[in-house]
Amino acid sequence: MAAVSPGVYKKILRVRAAYPFDIACLLMRFFGSMLNIGVVTMITLSGYSFLTAGLASSLIALSIFVVTPRVSKRIDERGQSAVVPKAAAVSLAGLVVLVANVALHGPVWPLFVGALLVGFYPSPQAMARARWTYLIRSGRLGKEAPDLRTMFSYESVLDDMAFIFSPSISIALAAAIVPTAGMIAGGVAFAVGVVLLCASKSTEPVPGWSAPAGDAAVAGEVAAEMEGEPGALPEDGAPKRSLLATSAAVRVLFVIYAFAGAFLGLFDTATVSLSEDLHSPDFAGAVLMASGAVSMIVGFLFGMVRLRAPLPKQLVVAACAVGLAFGTMFFIDSAPSLMAVALLGAATYSPLLIVANGVCERAVPDARLTEAITWLNAGYTCGAAFGPTAAGAIIDLLGTMASFKLGSLLCLGMPITALLCYRIVKRNILPAYTVVEKRDLE
Repeated sequence: MAAVSPGVYKKILRVRAAYPFDIACLLMRFFGSMLNIGVVTMITLSGYSFLTAGLASSLIALSIFVVTPRVSKRIDERGQSAVVPKAAAVSLAGLVVLVANVALHGPVWPLFVGALLVGFYPSPQAMARARWTYLIRSGRLGKEAPDLRTMFSYESVLDDMAFIFSPSISIALAAAIVPTAGMIAGGVAFAVGVVLLCASKSTEPVPGWSAPAGDAAVAGEVAAEMEGEPGALPEDGAPKRSLLATSAAVRVLFVIYAFAGAFLGLFDTATVSLSEDLHSPDFAGAVLMASGAVSMIVGFLFGMVRLRAPLPKQLVVAACAVGLAFGTMFFIDSAPSLMAVALLGAATYSPLLIVANGVCERAVPDARLTEAITWLNAGYTCGAAFGPTAAGAIIDLLGTMASFKLGSLLCLGMPITALLCYRIVKRNILPAYTVVEKRDLE
């Protein structure tokens, strides 16, 4: 059963204190959303092979997987304004190496060095959600606070906005001006976003913050149980061990996102390849824009629906829907069939993200939400480290259509993981679920 509440977003829009950091994180998202297809487009249009482009894209993803969760862990410990500028500076330095080498048509190895440095990119999706959770749970918004599920839906819409426009802008600029133009524009947006985010200190979560006094004891018990030993979370809230090592729910979500990154990274690379086969580089941008628009609309509507099914069941249904929808890429043999599969898959993707973020929020302590959500995104990038490389190798050897066949097999990993790990997720979010419901009732 479900109830529909069309006015749920009004409370979100009334929180004017959130405007600066959401605009900042949206600008930062533009850079992150174009990294995969933007780098592939820039490198291939400059005369390098698809394999080289796929390897560079995969190295960015691999670097993000290794580095970004550690950056987020530092952010939870020390605060966003203390860590983000340093990480962003390294990421932008990597972008400069990439762009300069492509512009000069230099050797291949500097591309890989730049790709590794870009991976220091801090996660705007995690930081925005952490700020919203801090504002809502700390009581700073009072009775006017929106509920967390609405917030996750709203942030998912912003994710899709970046996904809609940034890849198509990157491809359009690269095709119309020079191959490096798209990534330069993304780098500028990222730098502006970092400045705005660090200037918005009034909404920045306090390191080690926790829920109001009524929930503090329960939250502490949940944190200690998750860590596997009493007192595992120090009094100052600074985490000791990685959440990937201590939270079973985060590990399950990590694997689901890894499969998503693998088949979507492959799908994006194959889409660019098919566009070039058709002598229409702009077609890839059109596919991504159309699918992103569908995903944004579905995510917005999904935020209005109040499902009564438990979150673990919602996760299984959402993962199965995405896996089956994108599994139809096996039948892609033309531009129209590619567009049809992209739109069908896009209609299922936002609900999965919203539900997965809800599960994540209910499985970890308050002060570690930035790291937790970053691990989900790291799972995606871990899969994306494999997808573009596999796609590039298959495209060079067997052609574009063969890569879509592999993608149809990879996407089945999501429903299989969700089904096999249903009881693990259910068992690990129940204590945190009680805390959240108590807060919501208050």
